[in-house]
Amino acid sequence: MKARLIFILIGATLLPLSPLCRAALAAEPEVIDGIAAVVNDDVITFSQVRLLSAPKEKLLRSQYQGQELLAKIKEARTSALKDLIDRQLIIQAFKKEAFQIPDFFVNQRVRQTIDESFGGDRNTFIKTLQAQNYTLGEFKKLETEKMIVQAMRSKNAKLNTLISPNRIQDYYLKHRDEFTSKEQIKLRMIMVPARAADQTSQKAMAEEILSKLVNGAEFERMAQIYSEDSTRNLGGDWGWVDRGTLAPQLEKIAFNLPAGRISNIIELSGNYYILKVEDKHGGVTRSFAEVREEIEKKLLQEEAQAAQERWLASLRQKAFIKTF
Repeated sequence: MKARLIFILIGATLLPLSPLCRAALAAEPEVIDGIAAVVNDDVITFSQVRLLSAPKEKLLRSQYQGQELLAKIKEARTSALKDLIDRQLIIQAFKKEAFQIPDFFVNQRVRQTIDESFGGDRNTFIKTLQAQNYTLGEFKKLETEKMIVQAMRSKNAKLNTLISPNRIQDYYLKHRDEFTSKEQIKLRMIMVPARAADQTSQKAMAEEILSKLVNGAEFERMAQIYSEDSTRNLGGDWGWVDRGTLAPQLEKIAFNLPAGRISNIIELSGNYYILKVEDKHGGVTRSFAEVREEIEKKLLQEEAQAAQERWLASLRQKAFIKTF
């Protein structure tokens, strides 16, 4: 019965294959290998850790250098070792349960690799393995272990629980930002700067500008003549502005203005601002009915992940694990 169960799980969890990459991962000078960890009776070597962490390390080398790079690489290898330990525990649990992977699935995986990565050319596939000092048997073993891990993770992440309606609604109320589209306004601005020696006349100028705007003057033209903002030559055009771009006092007024409206004079840090919102979009929150299924799926995934982690934690607790 167990063999039948794992047979079905594997069929449901086959994932797309990545191309062979052993040669590409040999990115550092060869060093003497050693034991990185012992997991019950199985050994994990330093070369296995380096092989798994190599893609991440390649990216890190393009982003960091010096001591910071060394610290990031150490962190990547620690994470890779943890993943390898978990992988070995999963394989050991599979064997302990006496599950089996039928040869049919392994051969199907090989054919899939040949079709997707080598255009169906088996000879090229075999030559590529040989060039990388990789036998067909080793490739099959690696793919078998991948399928074992996929199937066992899937099996131990399944739940028979349902997410309660109250929990779904509570999530919606606490995470409304997740379901609200990004709010933006299309803004123009006139800024009359403060001048300590002539502050009264500066305010009078701002009032005159506002009066002209109210009586039909073009905002763009007024900005080009009077504004001393960095967008003066653009007619005060700030383009589409997100929340968090403007000073809080300006943002509050700007985002509350209806499209097409002009603000009153805003005094901030001694300067005088006049804002015009030409258009606005976003800021719309999807209804609970629209996102209910999406929230339920998310919460189920979180529950499944938690169940899987509890299972792995129990495997770790029962195992003899020593790192070096």
